[in-house]
Amino acid sequence: MPYHYSYFYSKAIADEDGNVCSYNFRKGAPRFGDGGQPNTFFTRGSYRLLSRLLKGGSLGSGDVYHPAHAIFRSRTMGECDDDPTQEQDDLLKDGHGFRYGGGTPGDVFIRTATGIRRVLPSIFNLKVLGEKGSGLRARGEVQDFLNIRNRCLEEGSLFEDPEFPAEDTSIFYSKTPPRPFEWKRPIEIADNPEFFVGDATRFDVQQGELGDCWLLAAVANLTLNRGLFSQVVPDDQSFGDKYAGIFHFRFWQYGRWVDVVIDDRLPTYSGKLVFLHSSEHNEFWSALLEKAYAKLHGSYEALKGGTTCEAMEDFTGGVTEMYELNQAPGNLYRIMLKAYERSSLMGCSIEPDPNVLEAQTPEGLIKGHAYSITKVKYVDIQTPRSSGKIPLIRIRNPWGNEAEWNGPWSDKSPEWRFIPDEEKEEIGLTFDDDGEFWMSYQDFKTHFSRLEICNLNPDSLSEEEILRSHKRKWEMSMFEGEWVRGVTAGGCRNYLETFWHNPQYCITLEDPDDEDEDDKCTVIVALMQKNHRSQRKMGVECLTIGFAMNWQH
Repeated sequence: MPYHYSYFYSKAIADEDGNVCSYNFRKGAPRFGDGGQPNTFFTRGSYRLLSRLLKGGSLGSGDVYHPAHAIFRSRTMGECDDDPTQEQDDLLKDGHGFRYGGGTPGDVFIRTATGIRRVLPSIFNLKVLGEKGSGLRARGEVQDFLNIRNRCLEEGSLFEDPEFPAEDTSIFYSKTPPRPFEWKRPIEIADNPEFFVGDATRFDVQQGELGDCWLLAAVANLTLNRGLFSQVVPDDQSFGDKYAGIFHFRFWQYGRWVDVVIDDRLPTYSGKLVFLHSSEHNEFWSALLEKAYAKLHGSYEALKGGTTCEAMEDFTGGVTEMYELNQAPGNLYRIMLKAYERSSLMGCSIEPDPNVLEAQTPEGLIKGHAYSITKVKYVDIQTPRSSGKIPLIRIRNPWGNEAEWNGPWSDKSPEWRFIPDEEKEEIGLTFDDDGEFWMSYQDFKTHFSRLEICNLNPDSLSEEEILRSHKRKWEMSMFEGEWVRGVTAGGCRNYLETFWHNPQYCITLEDPDDEDEDDKCTVIVALMQKNHRSQRKMGVECLTIGFAMNWQH
């Protein structure tokens, strides 16, 4: 290359497959401008996966840690030509990126082996746990995954996390373990530990002794969307050559993505994992994900009890709708079908029995327990007298065992004889004791109490999903506020003289829904309370909060 590289500014992100990517303005290159706001970026170097800006000098300077692919920003359609320059050809031979005329301004793309892919732009807001702007505090130093891993590799040591030590206090905050747990690394548990054994699937999620089925139901759903999964579970880590006992995961926290670093010491008893584990003895991504989530909230015990929508929001940055099934709207199945088609995450649960913990119903369902919804489909059915379609739902118990629904459309029930073999193959029908089963929509409404649907943040939708749905992305706005005594704490509507002191936000809806005959627009409003889990050990539970809506035409 005849050109001198000056890294004016550099920022690293991850693509939908979790690959580390960086972009740099190639200053002075012909046809690409010089200075100002560049539209095309290249790199032949490597940069750490952080959203912070890096200043550098000539080629090779700066923070060089990890092999990177080049990415590029699109301009308005037609502004770029499709013929790469010789310099671009050289880069393409090395597997780097090139510019592209499609997309909308501000979209970010990467060339992969399977073609052009849109990078999730929300990753630009990535913060390291405890970093300024992450919204969370670290007790010690800010932990940079690549920095720490490289240091451990140079020293020939395995990482031990001082922020989340291998001690009982990281497991329980209110009691001591019921028996002595031993912290072990995967290399001490299995002969051939792997981060992934094959592809990550919902069957990799097996609940342990912790009451976090709400989290596991969301994790199982996460595996159904490869783009989202790679954003939460980066695949730039393994037990291979660069293994240093350190892993990292990303969670959405109140408007920003936070990168959480952990060591790989896991609680065991008699050589087996105590909490979340995979169906494969030597697979550890799911157990490590649970540990990272426990660190985010202060301890494993902090994960006890919750709603699936909470974890789904932390995995996507999405907004959740909740439906009480005894008051379900008439078009609920259509709502579920549309949600499934647009890759929304869904879960369901049954009201608990006040006298029996996780009581089992005669139909095989568990009360007070969270389930994943893994498929919603009208299935072809042919009986001797007629043919048509029946609304079915596929559901999974995160226990991953034989505790399944035993009513109509359950495993090996006689109803399946009316489903054509090609339809069975298309829906992936199996009859294993894996916690997964099918139900009719009517039985679903009868036997479950609550449905939760997490609508994905617009930035979490892949370009393929947007094009497939033929819909425009919905827009999202976020406001952060607080109630301050004597200033903005106006109380509930029982205190009308001060109620107006509460924080107020004005939203204008101008763009009607495409399918609405009355030219009305859909809006979803959600209220979130920060850091309620991490404060449990201090005796602080969720406070009673709420919001009121007023509208005018």
